[in-house]
Amino acid sequence: MVRGLSSEDAAIHRYDDTQQIAIQQQKLWLRNPHFFKQVRVSALALFKMTLHCRSGSSLEVMGMLQGKTIGDAFIVLDTFPLPVEGTETRVNAQAEAYEYMVEFVQTSRLAGRREYVIGWYHSHPGYGCWMSGIDCSTQMLNQQYTEPFLAIVIDPVRTCATGTVEIGSFRTYPPGYNPPISAQPKYQTIPKSKIEDYGVHSSRYYSLSVHFFQTNILSIMLDALCNRYWSGTIASSPLLSNKPFITGQLLDLKIKMDSADLLIPGKAWDFVTGIGRTRGWKTSVKTKARVKCDGARVAVEHAKDAALSIIKSTVFLCTLNR
Repeated sequence: MVRGLSSEDAAIHRYDDTQQIAIQQQKLWLRNPHFFKQVRVSALALFKMTLHCRSGSSLEVMGMLQGKTIGDAFIVLDTFPLPVEGTETRVNAQAEAYEYMVEFVQTSRLAGRREYVIGWYHSHPGYGCWMSGIDCSTQMLNQQYTEPFLAIVIDPVRTCATGTVEIGSFRTYPPGYNPPISAQPKYQTIPKSKIEDYGVHSSRYYSLSVHFFQTNILSIMLDALCNRYWSGTIASSPLLSNKPFITGQLLDLKIKMDSADLLIPGKAWDFVTGIGRTRGWKTSVKTKARVKCDGARVAVEHAKDAALSIIKSTVFLCTLNR
Protein backbone atom coordinates (compact mmCIF):
# COMPACT_ATOMS: atom_id res chain seq x y z
CA MET A 1 0.00 0.00 0.00
CA VAL A 2 1.36 3.42 -0.91
CA ARG A 3 1.69 5.66 2.11
CA GLY A 4 1.21 9.43 2.09
CA LEU A 5 4.20 11.72 1.93
CA SER A 6 5.70 12.61 5.30
CA SER A 7 6.78 16.16 6.04
CA GLU A 8 10.41 15.16 5.34
CA ASP A 9 9.48 13.59 2.01
CA ALA A 10 7.43 16.61 1.01
CA ALA A 11 10.25 19.02 1.84
CA ILE A 12 12.95 17.16 -0.09
CA HIS A 13 10.72 16.56 -3.13
CA ARG A 14 9.07 19.97 -3.24
CA TYR A 15 10.32 22.00 -6.19
CA ASP A 16 9.94 25.76 -5.93
CA ASP A 17 10.42 27.41 -9.32
CA THR A 18 10.65 30.88 -7.77
CA GLN A 19 13.38 29.76 -5.37
CA GLN A 20 15.42 28.06 -8.08
CA ILE A 21 15.12 31.06 -10.42
CA ALA A 22 16.33 33.33 -7.60
CA ILE A 23 19.34 31.06 -7.05
CA GLN A 24 20.22 31.22 -10.75
CA GLN A 25 19.91 35.00 -10.75
CA GLN A 26 22.13 35.47 -7.68
CA LYS A 27 24.94 33.38 -9.21
CA LEU A 28 26.79 33.06 -5.91
CA TRP A 29 29.17 30.51 -7.45
CA LEU A 30 30.71 33.29 -9.54
CA ARG A 31 32.03 34.96 -6.38
CA ASN A 32 33.41 31.75 -4.92
CA PRO A 33 34.59 28.88 -7.17
CA HIS A 34 34.24 26.58 -4.11
CA PHE A 35 30.67 27.71 -3.39
CA PHE A 36 29.16 24.24 -3.86
CA LYS A 37 30.58 21.82 -1.30
CA GLN A 38 28.29 18.79 -1.09
CA VAL A 39 25.95 16.55 -3.05
CA ARG A 40 22.94 14.70 -1.67
CA VAL A 41 21.93 11.76 -3.86
CA SER A 42 18.69 9.86 -3.39
CA ALA A 43 18.94 6.09 -3.03
CA LEU A 44 16.76 5.66 -6.11
CA ALA A 45 18.99 7.89 -8.25
CA LEU A 46 22.08 6.05 -7.00
CA PHE A 47 20.53 2.67 -7.83
CA LYS A 48 19.57 3.77 -11.35
CA MET A 49 22.99 5.29 -12.04
CA THR A 50 24.84 2.22 -10.81
CA LEU A 51 22.59 -0.13 -12.79
CA HIS A 52 23.07 1.89 -15.97
CA CYS A 53 26.84 2.13 -15.55
CA ARG A 54 27.03 -1.60 -14.89
CA SER A 55 25.09 -2.34 -18.09
CA GLY A 56 27.84 -0.70 -20.11
CA SER A 57 30.36 -3.34 -19.00
CA SER A 58 33.80 -2.13 -20.17
CA LEU A 59 32.33 0.76 -22.20
CA GLU A 60 31.64 4.21 -20.81
CA VAL A 61 28.00 5.29 -20.56
CA MET A 62 26.44 8.66 -19.86
CA GLY A 63 23.28 10.06 -18.31
CA MET A 64 21.79 13.20 -16.77
CA LEU A 65 20.94 14.25 -13.21
CA GLN A 66 17.62 15.82 -12.22
CA GLY A 67 17.08 17.77 -9.03
CA LYS A 68 17.68 21.16 -7.46
CA THR A 69 20.13 23.19 -5.38
CA ILE A 70 19.71 24.26 -1.76
CA GLY A 71 22.41 26.51 -0.34
CA ASP A 72 25.80 24.99 -1.11
CA ALA A 73 24.37 21.56 -1.94
CA PHE A 74 23.12 19.78 -5.04
CA ILE A 75 20.06 17.57 -4.42
CA VAL A 76 19.94 14.73 -6.98
CA LEU A 77 16.44 13.25 -6.98
CA ASP A 78 16.41 11.25 -10.21
CA THR A 79 18.49 10.33 -13.25
CA PHE A 80 17.95 9.17 -16.80
CA PRO A 81 20.36 7.57 -19.29
CA LEU A 82 21.32 9.08 -22.64
CA PRO A 83 21.35 7.02 -25.86
CA VAL A 84 25.02 7.58 -26.61
CA GLU A 85 27.72 5.20 -27.81
CA GLY A 86 30.87 5.25 -25.74
CA THR A 87 34.27 3.60 -25.96
CA GLU A 88 36.48 2.12 -23.30
CA THR A 89 38.06 5.52 -22.66
CA ARG A 90 35.53 8.24 -23.51
CA VAL A 91 31.88 9.06 -24.09
CA ASN A 92 30.45 12.16 -25.75
CA ALA A 93 26.86 13.27 -26.27
CA GLN A 94 25.89 14.00 -29.87
CA ALA A 95 23.01 16.06 -31.28
CA GLU A 96 20.57 13.14 -31.00
CA ALA A 97 21.36 12.79 -27.30
CA TYR A 98 20.71 16.47 -26.63
CA GLU A 99 17.39 16.27 -28.48
CA TYR A 100 16.48 13.23 -26.39
CA MET A 101 17.41 15.09 -23.20
CA VAL A 102 15.22 18.11 -24.03
CA GLU A 103 12.27 15.90 -24.96
CA PHE A 104 12.68 13.80 -21.80
CA VAL A 105 12.71 16.86 -19.51
CA GLN A 106 9.66 18.36 -21.23
CA THR A 107 7.76 15.07 -20.93
CA SER A 108 8.76 14.75 -17.27
CA ARG A 109 7.34 18.18 -16.49
CA LEU A 110 4.07 17.25 -18.20
CA ALA A 111 3.97 14.21 -15.91
CA GLY A 112 4.45 16.39 -12.82
CA ARG A 113 8.24 16.10 -12.44
CA ARG A 114 9.31 19.74 -12.39
CA GLU A 115 13.01 19.24 -11.70
CA TYR A 116 15.41 20.43 -14.35
CA VAL A 117 18.75 18.91 -15.31
CA ILE A 118 21.43 19.90 -12.78
CA GLY A 119 24.31 17.78 -14.01
CA TRP A 120 25.54 14.69 -15.79
CA TYR A 121 27.08 11.36 -14.85
CA HIS A 122 29.25 8.88 -16.68
CA SER A 123 31.22 5.74 -15.91
CA HIS A 124 34.92 4.99 -15.59
CA PRO A 125 34.88 1.17 -15.80
CA GLY A 126 37.84 -0.10 -13.81
CA TYR A 127 39.96 3.03 -13.45
CA GLY A 128 38.53 5.06 -10.59
CA CYS A 129 36.51 8.22 -10.08
CA TRP A 130 38.25 11.33 -11.40
CA MET A 131 38.00 13.77 -14.31
CA SER A 132 39.89 13.30 -17.56
CA GLY A 133 40.79 16.14 -19.90
CA ILE A 134 37.67 15.54 -22.02
CA ASP A 135 35.53 15.35 -18.88
CA CYS A 136 36.91 18.68 -17.66
CA SER A 137 36.22 20.33 -21.02
CA THR A 138 32.65 18.97 -21.08
CA GLN A 139 31.96 20.07 -17.52
CA MET A 140 33.51 23.51 -18.06
CA LEU A 141 31.30 24.05 -21.11
CA ASN A 142 28.20 23.04 -19.15
CA GLN A 143 29.11 25.32 -16.25
CA GLN A 144 29.55 28.19 -18.66
CA TYR A 145 26.06 27.93 -20.16
CA THR A 146 23.83 25.84 -17.84
CA GLU A 147 24.82 26.68 -14.27
CA PRO A 148 24.43 25.33 -11.67
CA PHE A 149 25.85 22.07 -13.04
CA LEU A 150 27.46 19.00 -11.49
CA ALA A 151 29.54 16.06 -12.73
CA ILE A 152 29.36 12.58 -11.18
CA VAL A 153 31.67 9.68 -12.03
CA ILE A 154 30.95 6.05 -11.10
CA ASP A 155 33.28 3.08 -11.45
CA PRO A 156 30.92 0.09 -11.94
CA VAL A 157 33.72 -2.49 -12.12
CA ARG A 158 35.23 -1.56 -8.77
CA THR A 159 31.73 -1.20 -7.35
CA CYS A 160 31.09 -4.87 -8.12
CA ALA A 161 34.56 -5.88 -6.94
CA THR A 162 34.40 -4.10 -3.58
CA GLY A 163 30.68 -4.28 -2.82
CA THR A 164 30.53 -0.52 -2.18
CA VAL A 165 29.62 2.15 -4.71
CA GLU A 166 32.71 3.87 -6.10
CA ILE A 167 31.41 7.37 -6.79
CA GLY A 168 32.83 10.88 -7.04
CA SER A 169 31.29 14.30 -7.66
CA PHE A 170 33.18 17.20 -9.23
CA ARG A 171 33.06 20.77 -10.49
CA THR A 172 35.64 22.53 -12.62
CA TYR A 173 37.30 25.84 -11.85
CA PRO A 174 36.60 28.86 -14.09
CA PRO A 175 39.19 29.64 -16.81
CA GLY A 176 42.22 31.48 -15.47
CA TYR A 177 41.58 30.52 -11.84
CA ASN A 178 44.57 29.23 -9.88
CA PRO A 179 43.36 26.95 -7.09
CA PRO A 180 45.11 27.16 -3.72
CA ILE A 181 47.46 24.40 -2.67
CA SER A 182 45.23 21.98 -0.81
CA ALA A 183 45.72 18.72 1.02
CA GLN A 184 46.63 15.62 -0.92
CA PRO A 185 43.58 14.02 -2.56
CA LYS A 186 42.33 10.62 -1.54
CA TYR A 187 44.65 7.90 -2.84
CA GLN A 188 43.29 6.00 -5.83
CA THR A 189 44.54 3.00 -7.74
CA ILE A 190 44.97 4.41 -11.25
CA PRO A 191 46.03 2.12 -14.14
CA LYS A 192 49.40 2.88 -15.70
CA SER A 193 47.75 3.94 -18.97
CA LYS A 194 45.64 6.58 -17.18
CA ILE A 195 48.14 8.05 -14.71
CA GLU A 196 49.33 10.82 -17.02
CA ASP A 197 45.81 12.02 -17.86
CA TYR A 198 44.89 11.81 -14.17
CA GLY A 199 47.80 13.97 -13.03
CA VAL A 200 47.74 16.59 -15.78
CA HIS A 201 44.15 17.74 -15.15
CA SER A 202 43.88 17.25 -11.38
CA SER A 203 44.22 21.02 -10.77
CA ARG A 204 41.33 21.93 -13.08
CA TYR A 205 38.57 20.65 -10.79
CA TYR A 206 37.67 19.92 -7.18
CA SER A 207 35.57 17.22 -5.54
CA LEU A 208 32.40 17.61 -3.50
CA SER A 209 31.41 15.38 -0.59
CA VAL A 210 28.69 12.86 -1.46
CA HIS A 211 25.87 11.86 0.89
CA PHE A 212 22.93 9.54 0.30
CA PHE A 213 19.37 9.78 1.59
CA GLN A 214 16.19 7.74 1.41
CA THR A 215 12.63 8.80 2.13
CA ASN A 216 9.43 6.79 2.45
CA ILE A 217 8.33 7.31 -1.14
CA LEU A 218 11.83 6.53 -2.44
CA SER A 219 11.89 3.35 -0.36
CA ILE A 220 8.71 2.14 -2.07
CA MET A 221 10.13 2.73 -5.56
CA LEU A 222 13.50 1.25 -4.63
CA ASP A 223 11.90 -1.91 -3.24
CA ALA A 224 10.00 -2.34 -6.50
CA LEU A 225 13.24 -2.13 -8.48
CA CYS A 226 15.20 -4.41 -6.14
CA ASN A 227 12.54 -7.13 -6.45
CA ARG A 228 13.62 -7.53 -10.08
CA TYR A 229 17.33 -8.04 -9.38
CA TRP A 230 17.79 -9.71 -5.98
CA SER A 231 17.88 -13.23 -7.44
CA GLY A 232 20.70 -12.31 -9.80
CA THR A 233 22.76 -10.98 -6.90
CA ILE A 234 22.43 -14.24 -4.98
CA ALA A 235 23.11 -16.44 -8.02
CA SER A 236 26.18 -14.53 -9.22
CA SER A 237 29.72 -15.53 -8.28
CA PRO A 238 32.06 -12.59 -7.56
CA LEU A 239 35.10 -14.79 -8.16
CA LEU A 240 33.95 -15.39 -11.73
CA SER A 241 32.43 -11.99 -12.53
CA ASN A 242 35.44 -10.09 -11.16
CA LYS A 243 38.06 -12.39 -12.69
CA PRO A 244 38.84 -10.15 -15.72
CA PHE A 245 39.16 -7.12 -13.44
CA ILE A 246 41.49 -8.87 -10.98
CA THR A 247 43.60 -10.24 -13.84
CA GLY A 248 43.87 -6.78 -15.36
CA GLN A 249 44.93 -5.31 -12.01
CA LEU A 250 47.68 -7.92 -11.59
CA LEU A 251 48.96 -7.15 -15.08
CA ASP A 252 48.92 -3.43 -14.29
CA LEU A 253 50.92 -4.09 -11.10
CA LYS A 254 53.58 -5.90 -13.13
CA ILE A 255 53.79 -3.04 -15.64
CA LYS A 256 54.16 -0.49 -12.84
CA MET A 257 56.85 -2.56 -11.11
CA ASP A 258 58.80 -2.98 -14.35
CA SER A 259 58.65 0.76 -14.99
CA ALA A 260 59.86 1.42 -11.44
CA ASP A 261 62.92 -0.77 -12.06
CA LEU A 262 63.71 1.19 -15.22
CA LEU A 263 63.83 4.41 -13.20
CA ILE A 264 67.07 3.27 -11.52
CA PRO A 265 69.84 4.37 -13.91
CA GLY A 266 72.25 1.65 -12.82
CA LYS A 267 75.58 2.36 -14.51
CA ALA A 268 74.45 5.82 -15.64
CA TRP A 269 76.05 7.43 -12.61
CA ASP A 270 77.24 11.02 -12.39
CA PHE A 271 80.38 10.79 -10.21
CA VAL A 272 80.55 14.59 -9.89
CA THR A 273 77.04 15.36 -8.64
CA GLY A 274 75.51 11.96 -7.96
CA ILE A 275 72.14 13.45 -8.92
CA GLY A 276 71.19 10.97 -11.63
CA ARG A 277 71.05 7.90 -9.46
CA THR A 278 69.64 9.72 -6.45
CA ARG A 279 66.63 11.07 -8.32
CA GLY A 280 65.98 7.80 -10.10
CA TRP A 281 66.31 5.85 -6.87
CA LYS A 282 63.89 8.08 -4.95
CA THR A 283 61.32 7.98 -7.75
CA SER A 284 61.63 4.21 -8.00
CA VAL A 285 61.12 3.75 -4.25
CA LYS A 286 58.07 6.04 -4.31
CA THR A 287 56.58 4.17 -7.27
CA LYS A 288 57.15 0.79 -5.64
CA ALA A 289 55.49 2.02 -2.45
CA ARG A 290 52.38 2.87 -4.47
CA VAL A 291 52.52 -0.51 -6.19
CA LYS A 292 52.62 -2.10 -2.74
CA CYS A 293 49.43 -0.24 -1.75
CA ASP A 294 47.75 -1.26 -5.00
CA GLY A 295 48.77 -4.89 -4.49
CA ALA A 296 47.38 -4.91 -0.96
CA ARG A 297 44.08 -3.55 -2.24
CA VAL A 298 43.85 -6.25 -4.91
CA ALA A 299 44.56 -8.94 -2.30
CA VAL A 300 41.87 -7.62 0.05
CA GLU A 301 39.27 -7.41 -2.73
CA HIS A 302 40.05 -10.95 -3.88
CA ALA A 303 39.86 -12.25 -0.30
CA LYS A 304 36.42 -10.65 0.10
CA ASP A 305 35.20 -12.34 -3.09
CA ALA A 306 36.50 -15.70 -1.88
CA ALA A 307 34.86 -15.26 1.54
CA LEU A 308 31.53 -14.33 -0.05
CA SER A 309 31.65 -17.39 -2.30
CA ILE A 310 32.36 -19.63 0.70
CA ILE A 311 29.43 -18.13 2.61
CA LYS A 312 27.06 -18.65 -0.32
CA SER A 313 28.21 -22.24 -0.80
CA THR A 314 27.80 -22.99 2.90
CA VAL A 315 24.30 -21.50 3.08
CA PHE A 316 22.96 -23.21 -0.04
CA LEU A 317 24.58 -26.58 0.69
CA CYS A 318 23.13 -26.57 4.21
CA THR A 319 19.70 -25.73 2.79
CA LEU A 320 19.88 -28.56 0.24
CA ASN A 321 20.97 -31.12 2.83
CA ARG A 322 17.98 -30.47 5.07
